Amino acid sequence: MAHKCFISFKTQDIDYKKEIQEDFGIDMIDKSLNEAIDSKDEDYIMRKIREDYLSDSTVTIHLIGSYNAENDLQQDQTYIKRELQASLYNGKNNTKNGILGVVLPSMYKNIYKGEYTCHFCGEIHNYVAIDDETVVKEFSYNYYIPKINGCCWTEEDRYCVLVKWDDFKDSPNEYIDNAFDKRSSPIKCPPKSRHEFSNDPNNSFLHAA
Repeated sequence: MAHKCFISFKTQDIDYKKEIQEDFGIDMIDKSLNEAIDSKDEDYIMRKIREDYLSDSTVTIHLIGSYNAENDLQQDQTYIKRELQASLYNGKNNTKNGILGVVLPSMYKNIYKGEYTCHFCGEIHNYVAIDDETVVKEFSYNYYIPKINGCCWTEEDRYCVLVKWDDFKDSPNEYIDNAFDKRSSPIKCPPKSRHEFSNDPNNSFLHAA
């Protein structure tokens, strides 16, 4: 089943967006947030973004390149943060989108760090660096949703879906379906929008898949 997708991206990665538009055959909403909404009311801002930019979409494809980090002080992350915040927003006449993070080739080595032996359980885990050095908090929090028990995350513990660009190219609709299904899947700790996570005392993650 086709799902209408909105693409959240940095302008430096526009060639990847164009490739998705032109070659992938995805049912896509081609809009982006180009100017600030003049309001201090967070509920109003989120509603406007949903209504004016995201209302027809059910999945947000977030392109993760070299310019997406929370800690990159040379980058203005306002637009991608707002787009992800609005994608996670549940309000009147709005339902949240599934979120699919697509890691671009320039970030493979920065995010996929190989395997390690866990000192809690002794098992082998994959080290996946989704944090302030690679993505904005709106994505990292909802990929590594804080939990009390366990030493690593399973797909059932996450809201955001993550995939490498090359795997996404091979089977885009499979990963889009996975992100769409997250909208109704049971997750122990619900995903958060806006900056609700900034004051969360459990907001420190073991970056393990």
